[in-house]
Amino acid sequence: MANSENIIELKHISRTFEDGFAAVSDFNLEVKRGEFVTFLGPSGCGKTTTLRMIAGFDMPTEGDILLDGKDISKLPPNERPINTVFQRYALFPHMNIYDNIAFGLKQKKTPKEEIRKKVKKVLELVDLEGFEKRSVSTLSGGQQQRVAIARALVNEPEILLLDEPLGALDLKMRKEMQIELKAMHDELGITFIYVTHDQEEALTMSDKIVVMSEGRIQQIGTPEDIYNEPQNAFVADFIGESNIFNGIMTGALEARFAGGHFKCVDDVAEGTQITAVVRPEDIEIVKPGEGQIRGRVISVIFKGIHYEITVQSGRYEVVIQSTKSAKVGDEVGMKVEPDGIHIMIAEDHTNIFPVDMNRSHRLEFNGKELWTSLTQIIKGSRRNENGELLDENGEVIDPEKIHISAAIEPQDIQMTDDIDDEKVLVEGTISNLIYKGDHYSYVLNTDLGQDFIVDDEYLWNMGDRVGLILPADKMRFSVKK
Repeated sequence: MANSENIIELKHISRTFEDGFAAVSDFNLEVKRGEFVTFLGPSGCGKTTTLRMIAGFDMPTEGDILLDGKDISKLPPNERPINTVFQRYALFPHMNIYDNIAFGLKQKKTPKEEIRKKVKKVLELVDLEGFEKRSVSTLSGGQQQRVAIARALVNEPEILLLDEPLGALDLKMRKEMQIELKAMHDELGITFIYVTHDQEEALTMSDKIVVMSEGRIQQIGTPEDIYNEPQNAFVADFIGESNIFNGIMTGALEARFAGGHFKCVDDVAEGTQITAVVRPEDIEIVKPGEGQIRGRVISVIFKGIHYEITVQSGRYEVVIQSTKSAKVGDEVGMKVEPDGIHIMIAEDHTNIFPVDMNRSHRLEFNGKELWTSLTQIIKGSRRNENGELLDENGEVIDPEKIHISAAIEPQDIQMTDDIDDEKVLVEGTISNLIYKGDHYSYVLNTDLGQDFIVDDEYLWNMGDRVGLILPADKMRFSVKK
């Protein structure tokens, strides 16, 4: 039996394109009737692909889309009670505002008087009453967006999809339209599903935020949950400003990170490797001996409502937002209250990948030999006088019947912009980065379809093309027959 609270349910939705690229992977979501849900994430994370599948412009490779409990995965867009507003408004330039809004109703052969009443109603809703005869070419960007929204609303959809609808507007107009859209949602009571890469936009308008990265859901929650209780380092870094540090639990409600000991409110077992998140506004600048850590001010930037102050504390950089200024070169203490620290159990970022044994009984990865001893990896094996690898029974090992995987830690991989370096085993493109106080954590998409996590103290740019050096002596190998 369908859950009457849920208007839309996405169950194990995936979308893989012909070239093998997985735009969306195992996406599960329940949207309640009348909810304002926002898909939030960087470009290329799968937000728009998911929205297009809900609208019917794209079909999932796997999974089901349910509307009121009924599968609509294969229904064309015109048979779904769903309308979409795009960033590019796609208004008809040769029509006035009235005809643009009425277009869909006329296509449905709606009676003229009914069209007039409905157009009048939505024009009032988007604050454009009296503009009916104006040409769309005379309107500002904000007014054109209102017309696009009115054209969608006039069809009285059960669900309104909005794909980066404010992206083309300037900052002031965008903030005004955020408030207006939220007011429209509250008045209409219909379900809004909204796509944006703008964190402030998502926090301002949403009942529920779905944070996405690399085609997968990272966290679902209210704006307060997402901001105050991020589930992983990606969410903490993407939503607002964060100081993110690797650390360890040293006792009950006590942690060590950034070179200091801190009381916290998260009850995590002693000895657990953790990631600590501290928002810049939760750090208080005090006298050098009064805080948990101390350091020297290296940067002060005035941001209007606060100063952004960067402090070098040993090998860590700490960013602070304060209404009080400081001077570059000042020695300061930094104090954080227990409830200003969010503790997450550290994710295991060990890189695990398959390696091959070639016909010469040598180990290789991506067609390049790894200089390591196979006899140490495969227990009981030895080489004969021909260099062939024999098993414990003296039989020649068939490379196709043995599978070897390698593991290497992020800090043991080197990145280089010299892709022709003979030590480079694979090339990749940087798709994400997070600053962890004393180093950057990078996600690299390689040409093999294998993602690698790499730690590096230097700042590289998103989209940089780099070579990866993976020393064989830093790898751990496991064997399956």
